[in-house]
This record gives sequence, structure tokens and C-alpha cells, in this order.
Amino acid sequence: MSRADDIFAQNMTDIMENGFWDTELNVRPHWEDGTPAHTVKKFGIVNRYNLQEEFPILTIRRTAFKSCVDELLWIWQKKSNNIKDLNSHIWDSWADENGSIGKAYGYQLGVKHQYKEGEFDQVDRVLYDLKHNPASRRIMTNIYNFQDLHAMNLYPCAYSMTFNVTGDTLNGILNQRSNDMLTANNWNVVQYAILLIMFAQVSGLKAGELVHVIADAHIYDRHIPMVKEILKNTRHKAPKLIVDPNVTNFYDFTVDSFQLVDYEYEKLNSKIPVAI
Repeated sequence: MSRADDIFAQNMTDIMENGFWDTELNVRPHWEDGTPAHTVKKFGIVNRYNLQEEFPILTIRRTAFKSCVDELLWIWQKKSNNIKDLNSHIWDSWADENGSIGKAYGYQLGVKHQYKEGEFDQVDRVLYDLKHNPASRRIMTNIYNFQDLHAMNLYPCAYSMTFNVTGDTLNGILNQRSNDMLTANNWNVVQYAILLIMFAQVSGLKAGELVHVIADAHIYDRHIPMVKEILKNTRHKAPKLIVDPNVTNFYDFTVDSFQLVDYEYEKLNSKIPVAI
């Protein structure tokens, strides 16, 4: 059975049974009808996914794989902050009248910085170091730019990646300040597993372990009944991920470069409401 299912179920059960409710606090998120969106949370969850053993996608509920990859490419490859460059509507609630989410996410990755080796944006710096200096302990990105927070329509949730090469294997740590566990947890895991695989392939490396560090792992109040039902679902074997082996340039990957084989999953009976 899928290891990702086991990790997800353990996290959700722990949060519901041992978490802290913020019901008595004033909270920023709200539901579409204006009601405050309260949560139960655990602090400091750390999950590890071995990408050489399986691709970490849930089977007890569907994760929209193609949409995950599309958003990942929007942020990391297109380095865009405009929803017109995205093929889904997941960012619509945070976009302004021009479709911009402000100086957030892809915008930050595309800003160029001066180094002694030359001028790079954050993505190209990672690619450079993986090729020229894989022993470095400084291969990382960070989009939580305090100088630009005032100009972001949403502060970054998944904000930092640290890459580390061990032998011929690329490992990574994803740092996340906040995670809506039902809506976005596996979405983020799938995306950054794909990112690690992309960087590894174009650098002549194998993708190894993805470590996911979550500061505030929470379940929204209106999600609790859905979570309980999902945890009762049948678990299936993890699907196999096929990546186009001919892609050797990071910017040549497309959504169609990735294919899931034998992805079996349980269907949700209702749409997940999203707090904004």
C-alpha cells in the first residue's frame, strides 16, 4: 500500500486527537460565507518520503496530478505571478483585477541576484550549483522576502527548499510555515517530489529523499467530517511515475513529461471547501 497514505493518516489522526483548537482566537482565514475558519493544529510535523521506493501520491483520495505539475511549472519554470499563465483556477481568490498575485511565489524565484560567478535568479543558481558545485551545502531557495511581503496577495506557505547531494543522489528539504492538511498537504508533497526529480534528472543525479517540515499543520473545522470519511477509505498501491528521459534541460519539461501509471484512488463524495 502507499506509504504516502500511511503518513497522511498518521498526521491527520494525531492532529484530530492531540491538536490545539484556535476556536477562541481571532483568525484571518474565513469561509466564503464570511464565517471565521477555525482550525485544530499540531506544531512541527516532519515527514520523510523516499522517492526511490515510491512516488508519494495519495490513493485514499485523488490528488489532481496534472494540475499539481502545472502549478509547479507556473512557479518554478515560468516564474510567473499572474494567473493567466496558469491552467487552473486555484489562485483566483488571491488575484487582483489584472490577474496578479503580487510579488509572490514565481515572482521571487525570477528576481536576479549578483554572485561572484555572475548574475542568477534562484532557480538558475540551483541548476548552476548542482552542475558545478554539487558538494556545496548552500544550494537553497527562499521566497519569503520580508522586503516584498507588503506587495504579496498571499504570503508564501511553502517558502524554502534546501538541496543536498550525497554521492549520486539529490535530496531536498521543503520548509512550510503553514499547511491546510486536507486541501494542500499531498498537493505540496507531489509538487516538490516532482521538482526534486526534475532537478535530479537534468543534473545527472538520482532523486532520493524529500523531507517535508511543517510549522503549523492544521485541519479546518469544516474539513473534519470529510477527513474522518477519507481515513476509512481503501488504500491502494502507489502508482509508478514515468518521466520523459529525453529531457535534459529544466526549462524543457512540460506537464506531459510526466505520467502516472496504474493510479488507483478513492473518489471524494463532495467538494472540499477552501478557506481564504
